[in-house]
Amino acid sequence: MASFRIISIGSLAAHPLWGERGDVRPAHATTTLVVAGAAKILVDPSLPPQLLVPRLAERANVKPEEITHVFLTTLHPLQRRGISAFPNATWMASSQEREAFGVPLITKFKEAHAAGDAELVRLLKQEIDVVERCQAAPDQLAKGVDLFPLYGLTPGTAGLLLPQNHATVLVAGDAVPTQEHLEQGKVLSPCYDLQAAQASFGEAIEIADLIVAGRDNLLMNPTRRPF
Repeated sequence: MASFRIISIGSLAAHPLWGERGDVRPAHATTTLVVAGAAKILVDPSLPPQLLVPRLAERANVKPEEITHVFLTTLHPLQRRGISAFPNATWMASSQEREAFGVPLITKFKEAHAAGDAELVRLLKQEIDVVERCQAAPDQLAKGVDLFPLYGLTPGTAGLLLPQNHATVLVAGDAVPTQEHLEQGKVLSPCYDLQAAQASFGEAIEIADLIVAGRDNLLMNPTRRPF
């Protein structure tokens, strides 16, 4: 059975369900450490390395070189801001997310190269390198750690399902962003496919007793009785 620990609780730059419209705080995603046997899987290393590395030590007594895998619920740059701190780990995202991010990047790279925009070429090359380095995540990352598709917010958003003895935990990423979104049954907007995002939200509610939200803490599914 896999164990998990939240390393850093994320936040939205502006929380729409609090009535916020302009950015009022730095945005970052919730970062979670999942341990299954010899595998130490860090999910969404969103903080910059200089903040994330000390936080990892404070919360879990783990050094960067001990992380065996980095899993990205989405390839959005915010979710992977601190990924460079884990050069020895295997980086992963869903195969759909890799394709959805990779193809447009290559197109933009070719256009920038043809236009002679050296700075844009450099930046796009850095993005392409990250996407190419990320492997397609298997259906099971480790024993007790299952890939759980949550498509909609992006074309390939995915979480991790962690069956426990008395509960099922879902590391949901931004498919379930905050407690208010969970309670009100709402998804983040804008999103790639609203209907698919709503369906994924429903699947998360159906299967999980506990949800690690993409910009919040560990949350209890409000449709479940306390256990």
